[in-house]
Amino acid sequence: MPSRFYALAATLIVFVASLVLEWVFNAHWVTWPIIVISGALSLVGIIDVTQTKQAIRRNYPILSHFRFFFEYIRPEIRQYFIESDHEAAPFSRADRSLVYQRAKRDSDKRPFGTQLDVYEAGYEWINHSIAPAEIASNDFRLTIGQGENAYSASVFNISAMSFGALSANAVRALNRGAKDGGFAHDTGEGSISRYHREHGGDLIWEIGSGYFGCRTADGKFDPVRFAEQSRDPQVKMVELKLSQGAKPGHGGLLPGSKVTAEIAEARGVPIGVDCVSPAKHSVFSTPIEMLEFIAKMRELSGGKPAGMKLAIGHPWEFFALAKAMVKTGITPDFIVVDGSEGGTGAAPVEFTDHVGVPLREALLLVHNTLVGIGMRDRVKVGASGKLVSAFDIARTMAMGADWCNSARGFMFAVGCIQAQTCHTGNCPTGVTTQDTMRQRALVVPDKATRVTAFHKSTMHALGELVAAAGLSHPNQLKPEHIIRRISTTEVTSLATLYKFVKPGELLSESSSHRVFAYYWERSSADSFALVH
Repeated sequence: MPSRFYALAATLIVFVASLVLEWVFNAHWVTWPIIVISGALSLVGIIDVTQTKQAIRRNYPILSHFRFFFEYIRPEIRQYFIESDHEAAPFSRADRSLVYQRAKRDSDKRPFGTQLDVYEAGYEWINHSIAPAEIASNDFRLTIGQGENAYSASVFNISAMSFGALSANAVRALNRGAKDGGFAHDTGEGSISRYHREHGGDLIWEIGSGYFGCRTADGKFDPVRFAEQSRDPQVKMVELKLSQGAKPGHGGLLPGSKVTAEIAEARGVPIGVDCVSPAKHSVFSTPIEMLEFIAKMRELSGGKPAGMKLAIGHPWEFFALAKAMVKTGITPDFIVVDGSEGGTGAAPVEFTDHVGVPLREALLLVHNTLVGIGMRDRVKVGASGKLVSAFDIARTMAMGADWCNSARGFMFAVGCIQAQTCHTGNCPTGVTTQDTMRQRALVVPDKATRVTAFHKSTMHALGELVAAAGLSHPNQLKPEHIIRRISTTEVTSLATLYKFVKPGELLSESSSHRVFAYYWERSSADSFALVH
């Protein structure tokens, strides 16, 4: 028996033992208090393991109520339980609170004005219009790709998280929520599992350096297997993963002890053998070869939108890719920019804290480059990296994104409490574990409903922000709509704070933007290396 059930087992044993003692010795004054207390606790525990609304109660009967008690009195003990916690905890707790409210359809309104310091440097807001707009529908969408297989995507979707990192029930709940809510679910590089297919929600199939789901026995890309999988009607787009925000340039390894039959089936690898994700791809080595591979993915999938996901590192490497687009005329249908601050999986501390470009600067680099080569209208740009609220989406779209993805927001919606035990297999709510006993706590129909509700409520909030700004769609948001305080006495819009490249500027003249002025001429379509 798992130790988390010891409390329930102990109360049941005490309850039964006290009944026996009462029957044998008839010692009312000793046994009846014990019978009442142990019986009440036993009843609480039985209700905990059989109810379907709260995963942590199903996994930690009786004990979980101590957590709920401390949460209830948290405002009174904030000094000890929050302000002394890890420096990111207040931000994370606020995120979780907002998601939980929206996922559970609770009111997200609060009294007494803002709880933020509006005079602190870094505070941001969206300016409203004197003539707010009226919006008939909050189902904001965009079209990605061309022809009959173009995909009408929501502006808010589930970011890449693999089966194996997530439990079967978490994948089921996310995909069913996406199906019911009409938005997309990125598979992560762990490929398409049987659990992604159960409910038929729209999938973005991510292909990483391990080519899981479309690999040969020796780990190379298998075009036949890729074509078979990608032409499944449930797959709406195919995405080449170059790197991720949590650990760009690192690669990964799933130990053989964790490669179960289900994971092996999804990834196309042997059961019980170490599963390696190399740090780089083997199918291409130059910018032109990479674009040709993306074009091949599009062709093999039957014309479905094909693109890439990356965390920005060396700027000249992305400039080399842009020059390859100009030279060959080949463009991806989309690029997803993953900020270095994102990532829900475990990664080395040095990588999470000090490797890769944060989302805002990375997004601006990609957006400016595409504008500068005159191809921004041909390539849609997605963004991911700690995006949870409607304001996060509005600000990111104002800075150049066409849509946003979220991992942590939807993880919170299925019950994640950020216990930070994802890599141990001991997730208390069944979200990131392959332990069947633990993941049974995550009840799919209930959590799927919460996933849908979180998306719907966030889109409603985004619609209210857009309407307040006098606009009809979030794609009309521009840098001038978002204002940032840069000191106690000075504010400015993002339009004046950041440098933006003019359309076609990189093709006809030397850019005044410092990064482009220094690195653009030192990049080449034929190599990712810096030209000296």
